[in-house]
Amino acid sequence: MFSLIPPFLLSTLLFSALPTHAIKFSLQAQRYPPPKCIWNAAHPNALVIVTANVGAGPNQRVDIEIVDSSPKKNVYLSKKGIKSESRLAITTHEDGEVGVCFRNTVEGDVSYEEAQKLFRVIDLDVDIGADAVDYNAIANQESLSGLETEMRKLEGIVKEIVEELDYLKQREEKFSGTNISTNVRVQNFAWFSLFALAGLGVWQIFHLRAFFKRKYLID
Repeated sequence: MFSLIPPFLLSTLLFSALPTHAIKFSLQAQRYPPPKCIWNAAHPNALVIVTANVGAGPNQRVDIEIVDSSPKKNVYLSKKGIKSESRLAITTHEDGEVGVCFRNTVEGDVSYEEAQKLFRVIDLDVDIGADAVDYNAIANQESLSGLETEMRKLEGIVKEIVEELDYLKQREEKFSGTNISTNVRVQNFAWFSLFALAGLGVWQIFHLRAFFKRKYLID
């Protein structure tokens, strides 16, 4: 299967496949806070590891929710009052994007002016697919050497690349089928319009001929 992939393309994909998504940001506290979501693309049955490190801050409660962008709007996990470092794992059900959403709620007797100054710093890491696998734990469990561990990691990455290529092929076939179906419908509509106009023209000719005969304008 790998022989179908050009070597230069395989090398490029190996170095660029599924990077770790890391971001650090400040989250303003509010009485009724809207969610702040960080989105990442993921395929079905993909392992997603979310590591959120929440900085200290008084009179604030940070909640986390992991959802996706599918029509079903799946909610994989919801947890209130996370503190310090939280490590969460899910497995996706649908194709699309996975969103890690945070809310920072003001708690206690805090004035509006004081609430405007409240915020928490969040350091977020999202690992998807092969990057989410703990190869160090696998190496310890199976007594693998450093080289064997790296080979196992490369094997996982290559597997995901092949799955990605298969997914893209399926999408291409789906879009191609949709394009062909649309062209057939447009062609059928064009023929229908042509026959309808021709029929209307013939009807108008006979109608005008009958009208002129009634008026004795033609024989």
